[in-house]
Amino acid sequence: MDFNVTRSGHGLVPPSQPTPSAEVLDLSVIDRQPVLRCNARTLHVFSHGSAATAAAASPAQVIRQAFAKALVPYYPLAGRLKLGSTDHPRLQIECSGEGIWLVEANADCSLAELDYFEHVMSISIDTIDRLLPPPPPPADGLHPLVLVQITQFSCNGFVMGLTFCHAICDGLGAAQFVKAVGEMARGAEKPSIAPSWNRDLIQSPSLETHLRSFRSILPPLPPPIPPYQLEHVTLDMPSDEVNRQKQKFQNQTDGQKCSAFDIVAANFWRHRTRAISDSLKENDELKLVFFANCRHHLSQPLPRGFYGNCFFPVTVTASCGMLKRASMVRVVKNIQEAKAGLASEFAKWMNGGVQDVDPFLPPPLYTTLFLSEWGRLGFNEVDYGWGPPVQVVPIQGSGVIPVGIVGSLPSSKGPGIRLMTWCVQKAHLQPLASWSTGLDD
Repeated sequence: MDFNVTRSGHGLVPPSQPTPSAEVLDLSVIDRQPVLRCNARTLHVFSHGSAATAAAASPAQVIRQAFAKALVPYYPLAGRLKLGSTDHPRLQIECSGEGIWLVEANADCSLAELDYFEHVMSISIDTIDRLLPPPPPPADGLHPLVLVQITQFSCNGFVMGLTFCHAICDGLGAAQFVKAVGEMARGAEKPSIAPSWNRDLIQSPSLETHLRSFRSILPPLPPPIPPYQLEHVTLDMPSDEVNRQKQKFQNQTDGQKCSAFDIVAANFWRHRTRAISDSLKENDELKLVFFANCRHHLSQPLPRGFYGNCFFPVTVTASCGMLKRASMVRVVKNIQEAKAGLASEFAKWMNGGVQDVDPFLPPPLYTTLFLSEWGRLGFNEVDYGWGPPVQVVPIQGSGVIPVGIVGSLPSSKGPGIRLMTWCVQKAHLQPLASWSTGLDD
């Protein structure tokens, strides 16, 4: 179904109280990774509730005021990115206090008519773009780190379109911030988790030296990415099925346990490989890359309120032939072995250890599948006074990089996992869509 969105106003939302305005903060060596100089975009779908605030103010008004309050302790997010001096050419945050960018809008239909975005992957990207905040006019010279659009629907439900500069927060950090906004919206005086900058705890002179020399001798860029477009597929896995396979793994490994993520990752990687195998040879190498939280793998653990980037890529490699024929148990073991090496690989990287390739920049090939776990970030717990969202939907960032996002099933579907993907060409869409037939060995 198509629908119209009318944007009715926009503007900056600065902190509600004075904040340090002359401070310049260094970002960490992870924040400054080139691959993170991008925006992460999401839709947060909220059904109409009966909270007392609903009678007094619109969601946009409530959330605008809450952002202003939350930006007092989170004042760096109200600033702007900048490059340091010639002697100190690092990416930094200038704490200008200018604020975030917020857009108000209205849609001409109800969320029920859209099935609460249950089938968002089938909605055109042009339609989705209407729910995301357009940037400020270039002539204004504004480059906010956070952009928000609140679109109210005819049912009084609303959708928050959120655009976050990835260089300042990872998923855990971004969710921590918007949860604080939710607390402010519900009347809290301060966030339940005090934010902590502490980017200095993720610094390493030896790593800085290594990265400068490594990037100065990088090989030429790979050939242009093939001109294919990846298709959206949503794959669901009820909790009963996840638990059945976890028990199966335990039974076949003398009591060894695995996580729900291990089960989903193994099934997804195997099934996608089978779906695209007509374009591969038996000995072709495939990679599964996912990103692991490293907050507890530093020599000095980060404070609970840290909201910057602190993760490291984990790469699992296997041949096409092996993945096509391997059991779920075998692939889970491969994934667990790679996870077990995370601490040592991260320590090696932080100490400037020699590596053949940049772990943060694996080649964007059809044979490399990226997987990201969103179910535990905390976005599905955010409450602005109308209850938590019924859907949190990631928006495709690239049309040619195969990606899967592991989230939770909408509450209406019961407990389980929803895998939102753009990872196959059109020719491989139907084989992947038959996900349910690929769960058993």
